[in-house]
Amino acid sequence: MTDKVFDNNQVTIAGEVMGGFTFSHDVFGEGFYLMEISVGRLSESNDIIPIMVSERLVDVKKDYTGMYAVVNGQFRSYNRHEESRNRLVLSVFAREIEMLEAPANETRPNYIFLDGFVCKPPIYRKTPLGREIADVLLAVNRPYGKSDYIPCICWGRNARFAEGFQVGEHIQIWGRIQSREYQKKISETEFEKRVAYEVSVSKLECLGEEETE
Repeated sequence: MTDKVFDNNQVTIAGEVMGGFTFSHDVFGEGFYLMEISVGRLSESNDIIPIMVSERLVDVKKDYTGMYAVVNGQFRSYNRHEESRNRLVLSVFAREIEMLEAPANETRPNYIFLDGFVCKPPIYRKTPLGREIADVLLAVNRPYGKSDYIPCICWGRNARFAEGFQVGEHIQIWGRIQSREYQKKISETEFEKRVAYEVSVSKLECLGEEETE
């Protein structure tokens, strides 16, 4: 059962380590730390992706800045309470990590597969230049009754397909993780720069309504 659940959320990502580790939390005495890696796109821009890693997988006291990290794991979410609302926080949870002196010859340096259920009506829209976009929020089951809520963005033909999804439909998604900067309005005169993370969808399939046993 556990292996099957791990199969529904698979990430392989590789990139340059951008700095040191920041303590996040501990679970039964096991410390978890955040680090960031820079992953190149075909467009020659970069995505800065947060990695959650256990102190049991890597020496968190060592400085790996400038080295190349290859990570296998899952894209996970949790709600962080800020002021009067909850904020969805996303990171790649590392199940395996390897630190290399030089970039590896990765055929898929940024790959994700998700198998989950639509948990909000998709939002379809067009950009001012006419590009079609659909936002889909996917609930992906985790062991012990937990779920991760992953924002996914579809383009063009995939966006038109996703527009018709109903809440509760079972879908599978293939794509890559991307980072996107935006301005959060704090007050009438103040804005704060933030980074959102989402899955840019390259392929998706609809498997129908959720089945109950």
